[in-house]
Amino acid sequence: MIISRAPFRVSFCGGGSDIPSFYETYGGCVLSTSIRKYIFLAANQAFNKDTITLKYSQTEIVSDASEIQHRIFKQVLTDFGTKGIEITSMADIPAGTGLGSSSSFTVALLKLLYAYHGESVSSYKVAKEACEIEINKLGNPIGKQDQFAAAFGGLRYYEFEPGGFVKVEPIIMKRTSFQKLERSCLMFYTGKIHDANAILGEETKNLASSNEKINATRTLCQMTRDLREQFELNNIDALGETLNRSWEIKKSLARGISNPMIDDVYERGIKAGATGGKLLGAGGGGFLLFYVPEEKQQSVREALSDLSELTFEFDNSGVSIIFTE
Repeated sequence: MIISRAPFRVSFCGGGSDIPSFYETYGGCVLSTSIRKYIFLAANQAFNKDTITLKYSQTEIVSDASEIQHRIFKQVLTDFGTKGIEITSMADIPAGTGLGSSSSFTVALLKLLYAYHGESVSSYKVAKEACEIEINKLGNPIGKQDQFAAAFGGLRYYEFEPGGFVKVEPIIMKRTSFQKLERSCLMFYTGKIHDANAILGEETKNLASSNEKINATRTLCQMTRDLREQFELNNIDALGETLNRSWEIKKSLARGISNPMIDDVYERGIKAGATGGKLLGAGGGGFLLFYVPEEKQQSVREALSDLSELTFEFDNSGVSIIFTE
């Protein structure tokens, strides 16, 4: 029995610049943190060495990887050529909520199968292969930030170079500043899941053809670099304004990123005392993140009492093998 674990992520600024149609020309950057909410995958040798058993929201028992319905399981198990295995998936948060769950799943699965075959791999290799699977092999119109956030974990700055290399750098700040950042972030569930591929597909097309959208994303990149500098100067309150400005820009990049319900929740949060916020993930639903000074947090919670709050802490471990026997 082997169990792997990969964290979900919260992106603060720069999302969209990690899409190939943008960073291959202009370069991109993202600042994000992983959180202590995880996806877990457990692998065990199957009794029947000629079958593959998969248990997630469905159960599949097949004799060959080509018969698998789950696209990521199918691709990864085909690549590894693994048989005679049973894999079970569990998660703290459902998919489609804007926390990078699909990429966390892919990263955890790769880490699990390498360990199952007795190999140790670096976080960079796992992230790079997860990108290759999701973007190139499966053709999903997504970026690279989620795979790297799940693989490395922690509060980090990611630079996406035109040649494809990704620089991964930790954010250095005082412990008291880190604790203030963690305490000042509140997250609320809108009650809606989203189809990230549909929204990101349009955003990808726009970033390949619209100068207006390209310039907006370049602005987001500069804001991300500025936020990194402010964090390392221990000016944590800069996050509020950055979230607010980046959310306004993000909404302009594709249809469906926001809607009247999300706009209403956002406005109520700001009026109650949040200094900024954004919808996490591609848009259309999922979790709303707010930066809220501690003295205003009760007011914000009361204003958004019709929504479920997700309490969380920052993670610093990235993908890992947490059990072997």
